[in-house]
Amino acid sequence: MEGILALLIPIVALSIPIVAIWTKHQQKIAEMQIGATAEQTAEKAAQYASHIQRLEDRVQVLERIVTDGGYDIATQIEALRDTRRVDADTLGGAGVPLGLANKERA
Repeated sequence: MEGILALLIPIVALSIPIVAIWTKHQQKIAEMQIGATAEQTAEKAAQYASHIQRLEDRVQVLERIVTDGGYDIATQIEALRDTRRVDADTLGGAGVPLGLANKERA
């Protein structure tokens, strides 16, 4: 019994500093991971803020276009519809001609 106790005392005495060093190392690794995550999060937030700003700018332009008194959307839509009707009549209502008579032979 005394032999086992004499063997365990130095083992415990040496394992305490080893466990302390290992714990400190694990803590540093965790801090580095948190720092890297925080940096990535900040970078993503900056990208999102930039993207949101661009979208807001585009919305402002669209609002300006729509609210401009000289801009008549309904008239332009009707003009596009008339153009499509003319194109459909010209093409025989079949859409885009495929040119099947001129297809290449393999």
